[in-house]
Amino acid sequence: MSDGKDRRAKPADAFWIALSMYSILPAPRREWRKESMRAAICFLPLIGILTGGALALWQWLSLALNIAPAVFASVAAVLPVILTGGLHMDGFMDTADAIGSHRPREEKLEIMKDSHAGAFAVLWCGVYLLLSFGVYFALYEKAALWTLGIAFILSRALCALSALTLPSARGGGLLHAFTEHAKNRAAATAMIILSVICAASMTLLDRRIGLCCTALAAAAFFAYCGMARKLFGGATGDTSGFFIQVCELSLLYAALIGASL
Repeated sequence: MSDGKDRRAKPADAFWIALSMYSILPAPRREWRKESMRAAICFLPLIGILTGGALALWQWLSLALNIAPAVFASVAAVLPVILTGGLHMDGFMDTADAIGSHRPREEKLEIMKDSHAGAFAVLWCGVYLLLSFGVYFALYEKAALWTLGIAFILSRALCALSALTLPSARGGGLLHAFTEHAKNRAAATAMIILSVICAASMTLLDRRIGLCCTALAAAAFFAYCGMARKLFGGATGDTSGFFIQVCELSLLYAALIGASL
């Protein structure tokens, strides 16, 4: 009986593993057993609550203290990177180097494993932060950021869904370790349901912003899945980070478009 009980994944363990993996927040040490790792990928969207909440709090504090829009936007642009320990941005930059190389698939995968940042990584990162700064500057005094807070949950739910449904590009690595025992219909269905709930919640809060965000999130998801299959043969931890960054930037612009309609 005890062996059977030990094999069951404990939700608390899975949550703490997800928190320690996907954020900089302190978490109790837990053993990374395959049963807990299988469930941890499903807790990834909850980390989005921290990012969305932190941005909403920063906007409220900035408005209350009459902080300059440029200062607000600069902090807002880097806050998600700081809270995640740069994990997703690291994947974005590694993938940018691989895509920019225009090399064969196997060489692209090797480039992503290189710990050195190439020219494309630095260039794409700079462009990304500049584009983020511009949107946050434009949204400074708008209520759209409160609706947009849900977008950080949506991007991670879609990321988990892609990781659960796409083949592993390497057949190994950290993402494979998290999804190897989680590729089942129930986990994927849970991420689909959560994505729908996020989209519906944003639409209820603000119809135009919600519809724009839903449309661009869906476009980003299907474009990423096609790109990952074509260029890499599936998903890796780096391409998943790439998707989260691209999806969140798309949702930022979707909120700006919706708020402007």
